Amino acid sequence: MRRKEELPECPVATAVSLIGGKWKLLILRNLKVRPWRFNELQRSIDGISQKVLTDSLRQMMDDGLVYRHDYQQQPLKVEYGLTELGQKMLPIVDALADFGIYYKSVVE
Repeated sequence: MRRKEELPECPVATAVSLIGGKWKLLILRNLKVRPWRFNELQRSIDGISQKVLTDSLRQMMDDGLVYRHDYQQQPLKVEYGLTELGQKMLPIVDALADFGIYYKSVVE
């Protein structure tokens, strides 16, 4: 996790720094439901490259939002899921989804 000194002073900027960009929000959206294996997570997010998914998951793990569980078996089985801290971000994801639904209804 980052130290307090490394975080923006503004709390909104802090939250945005943790989930900024379109990929992290989509990863959170999927991990909200259940833990996912890497390949199925990549297939479920249209347009994300392996490198970007890997980098995003690593950043989210470093920030304490996502965990990686290695089952120590062959063939290799690894799952990614939300930590307790990551689950605290879900109301933000839900609010964005609600606004997206509302916006689509107004624009149509």
